[in-house]
Amino acid sequence: IAAPIRKIVAGHGNCDVVMAEVTDVDTAAATVTALGRPYAYDYLVLAAGVRTNYFGNDDWAAYAPGLKTIDEAIRVRSRFLLAFEQAEVEEDPAARTAALTFALVGAGPTGVELAGAIAEISRHTLRRDFRHFDTDSVRILLIDFADRVLPGFDPKLSARAHRDLEALGVRVMIGTRVVDVDERSLTVERGGRTERIEANNVIWAAGVAAVPLGARVGAQTDAVGRITVGDDLAVPGHPNVFVVGDLAHRVDPVSGIPVPGVAQGAMQMGRFAGRIIAVEIAASRRGGPAPPRGVFVYRNKGAIATIGRNRAVAEVKGWKFGGRLAFIVWGLIHIYFLIDFRRRLLTLAEWIWMYFFYERGVRLITGDDAVLKKTNPPLTGTRAAGGGCEKTSSGR
Repeated sequence: IAAPIRKIVAGHGNCDVVMAEVTDVDTAAATVTALGRPYAYDYLVLAAGVRTNYFGNDDWAAYAPGLKTIDEAIRVRSRFLLAFEQAEVEEDPAARTAALTFALVGAGPTGVELAGAIAEISRHTLRRDFRHFDTDSVRILLIDFADRVLPGFDPKLSARAHRDLEALGVRVMIGTRVVDVDERSLTVERGGRTERIEANNVIWAAGVAAVPLGARVGAQTDAVGRITVGDDLAVPGHPNVFVVGDLAHRVDPVSGIPVPGVAQGAMQMGRFAGRIIAVEIAASRRGGPAPPRGVFVYRNKGAIATIGRNRAVAEVKGWKFGGRLAFIVWGLIHIYFLIDFRRRLLTLAEWIWMYFFYERGVRLITGDDAVLKKTNPPLTGTRAAGGGCEKTSSGR
């Protein structure tokens, strides 16, 4: 569903694209630094987003990838498929169980949707692909320190999502805190007791923090590094520097709570800042004063989280519902907001095919680490198999 930025702006002759990491922002000189050189600006819009937050345990990233970028998504896909390949050649039952255990940390929309997807793919899509183990033996753990799944939703919808997850075979572990993660396991604490869980696959969806670029602006930031902006989404003291999307900390004047880091918030902020810039540039060309900028007000159009086939929960304009209707609404909204018609058409066609035939998209295992590894010494005394395998993919 991703679209290249160059293609999106190809029809705009006044737009250049520079693929580079911005390493500094100098608001006094009105420049940003990338590739070791300064780029001057009249207006600056910072929309660099956020990154996965390991809450001070950044070394866990090597064992528990997040799901914030395309690269991370591909890595998670490879690890998921490799787990089944490992189980296919594993002779030791304990090692096979660890290979087929998926621990998802974070029971927000990302964790819930991922848990449902893993459950459905393992129970249906991959059922006939493997010969030496039952794909129903996959263990899926959804772990969160909160007292319920989807804490941002209505409690009744959270309870419904909890039931749907358990119906899919997901073990929901709420009120549980992760205290350690390594290559083969994670340790959790619950009710004052700790438990070590053998799990080769830990995926982190427990929180976000602003990218380090936010600190370069020299503005006030919140606890996770997001830049505090004014009513017009500009940095206080720098009216030509806007911050939009997940990187912005903006308390909505109507609800009194920060604008959530979701797509609809970023889209509304982007349009608001874009209109201000367009109006002020037009006024400057006419030689007249620009009108007042106004106040950004977030319009919450609702929230939807999908759990699986015909399973979803939704809050839309005061309506709270779940099941098949929420699942259909979720799909239509996602397709509607894709970048171009071709992607909408292809995604719709693929989703329809997936719905009726339980098939999934490309199941390729890629990357330099796409190779099976020897397991730890088995607990039962049986020697584990699996080392020395070449790169492979399902169905190949």
